[in-house]
Amino acid sequence: MMNKIVIALLCVAFNIGAIAQIESDSLTNNETGIDDLEFGIVGEEEEENPPVEIFSGTRVINGHSVETLMKNELELRIEHRFGDVNGGFQTMFGFDNAADIRLGFEYGITDKLMMGIGRSKGTGRPYRSLIDGFVKYKAMQQRKSGMPISMAVLGATSFTYMTASDDLSQVSSFPNWQHRLAYTVQVVVAKKFGSWLGLSLSPTMVHRNYVPADDVNTLFALGGAARISVTPTMGIILEYFHAFRDQPFMLPGPNNTNTYRNSLGIAFEFVTFGHNFTINLTNSKGFGETQFIPYTYEDWALGEFRLGFTVGRKFFFGE
Repeated sequence: MMNKIVIALLCVAFNIGAIAQIESDSLTNNETGIDDLEFGIVGEEEEENPPVEIFSGTRVINGHSVETLMKNELELRIEHRFGDVNGGFQTMFGFDNAADIRLGFEYGITDKLMMGIGRSKGTGRPYRSLIDGFVKYKAMQQRKSGMPISMAVLGATSFTYMTASDDLSQVSSFPNWQHRLAYTVQVVVAKKFGSWLGLSLSPTMVHRNYVPADDVNTLFALGGAARISVTPTMGIILEYFHAFRDQPFMLPGPNNTNTYRNSLGIAFEFVTFGHNFTINLTNSKGFGETQFIPYTYEDWALGEFRLGFTVGRKFFFGE
């Protein structure tokens, strides 16, 4: 199974690279004056039939959106999750605790191809000290007329360098270094309806190299998201990921009441020049599809959700 997953990821990476090379060659031809008339016509079409922005950033709440950064655009992302609000005044409704913290850098290689890397503290259930990376390619772009949807393809991985547990019954014991790795392959399909509503679906596969005996290595999930525009710079976001499991996996505990849950979040987003701010409430703690899809345990109905925020700052290095 592992060999098949690696081969699939390599194929995705190869196809993305080939497409990126074709785009690069096209840009080079344009710069050398080849087919100026043709490129002039395309420019007029771009002005008359512009692309539609469905989400305001490359992320929704936890998961990826269909959007990519522009060429030569760098984004610094700071993401934070506090503790559960049901801690009450003793924890200042979670503000005393940090469930997880992530610092990431993302870069637009072309207008359709981007990559990113980040480091997370980790939730400790089961991992800490995580490094993640991804490549995302926008294969389709919704326009005012013509193309009705946008679509992006994502390949991501995460690696934990935490100290291995001496307890061999724990998933964090890592008998081999490959057991520290997990992978994600995802397709994001999105559409904007009118000027105020954007919707997306995200079929997702998560593969973990090492899991407990009662869990599965490969997990499939379907994500859904909506962005409701309140003003041109403000919006309300909803996001839900449903993981397809045969049955909830029971974690060790005195009552065995902690089961895997599906990630659900709501957020308020506002955008300024060069900045994107998101304030959210979610029951998931970890960042990245390899963490929040398989390792969300908290239940909204029990007050097991937390406040979080994301700050994104863009820098442009082009002409």
